[in-house]
Amino acid sequence: MKRTQELTRPRELSRTREIAQRLNWLRAGVLGANDGIVSVAAVVVGVAGATHGSGAILTAGAAALVGGAISMALGEYVSVSSQSDSQKAMIASTQEALQRAPEKGRSQLAQAYVNKGLSPATADLVAGELSEHDALAAHLSAELNLDAADVASPWHAAFASAIAFTLGAILPMLAILLPPVGARVPVTFLAVLLALGVTGWIGATIGGGSRVKAAVRVVLGGALALAASFAIGSLLGASGLVG
Repeated sequence: MKRTQELTRPRELSRTREIAQRLNWLRAGVLGANDGIVSVAAVVVGVAGATHGSGAILTAGAAALVGGAISMALGEYVSVSSQSDSQKAMIASTQEALQRAPEKGRSQLAQAYVNKGLSPATADLVAGELSEHDALAAHLSAELNLDAADVASPWHAAFASAIAFTLGAILPMLAILLPPVGARVPVTFLAVLLALGVTGWIGATIGGGSRVKAAVRVVLGGALALAASFAIGSLLGASGLVG
């Protein structure tokens, strides 16, 4: 029974990593949407504090949306590219070592299972059977806790980040432009803070933290950003520097 459990463990670890990776992508999407909500809302509320012109608000909001989405995508692309390059290098190095000295690789794999608690005889048996099936996958799983399928695509990460940011940014754009002029800022404040509460709640649910604390932190931070932006916009508008 113990041997069977060890043989199926790489498959179970792969499934666990797949689930964890999906949760990480979901959390990253929630955070990207949160960034889009806060940053674009701060811009449009600040401009609305300085002027009632819909054209100026739309222009500033659109610029913030496009610039923010590109910035988020670029940052995610660079970050994931570095991670992907590192993972690919480890996979290539492991594969080269196995091709150069397969018996040494089998001994190292057996030792890895000994370190995990198996007896030397069982570890050698497990290492032999896994090596015959897929030596590279066995080494990556046992020694590096890595699966070749786990290597993330930087382009996918960049597009996902840009889309999440854009979806979040659409909310403050609609909230500031659709209501009557006198209700624009209050409606935007309300819509944005509600949305931030939801994203904070979801992010904490995914991460396993306190949902109430997370939601309160995000809402307070968003409220501070909106209030500061509106105050600055109002001061600039009152000064006559902005028409």
